[in-house]
Amino acid sequence: MGWALALHGGAGDIPRSLPAELRDRRLATLRHCLDVGTAALRDGRPALDVVELVVRELEDCPYFNAGKGSVLTSDGTVEMEACVMEGATLRCGAVSGLSTVVNAVSLARRVMENTPHIYLAFDGAEAFAREQGLETKDPSHFITEHNIERLRQAKEANRVQTCIWPIHVCLAGR
Repeated sequence: MGWALALHGGAGDIPRSLPAELRDRRLATLRHCLDVGTAALRDGRPALDVVELVVRELEDCPYFNAGKGSVLTSDGTVEMEACVMEGATLRCGAVSGLSTVVNAVSLARRVMENTPHIYLAFDGAEAFAREQGLETKDPSHFITEHNIERLRQAKEANRVQTCIWPIHVCLAGR
């Protein structure tokens, strides 16, 4: 049996009014992520490693709504989340309420592999990230001008922004 890699860049709609330059950057990043994932699979890397690698690429890209570029809370802050699951064993790990962890997916994986827990949130998750030696940055690192403007527009229109589990990468096969 071979393998298949599928990914998408987030929840929510992409307005037709989105400038072509931004749309092109998103598509280029998705193509880059597919190339990274495909190369890792061809090199024989385990599926979970590949999923983490690809999601990290998306979290590091400001054009998507996870990691750098996250949707802002109504207070203008970031509360990031991620989860991973290993289909063969049904082991999983999840984190939420992160404001400083650069790659939430890596922390979710550490929860799955290094704790008896399934889910850590807010201060406990942040403390665990530091214990694990994961990279953290000032919360301002994750905020982009695009998302500040998006929040301003949402407040002006008196509507809520939503973003739940924004990035998915699935790998099938062995």
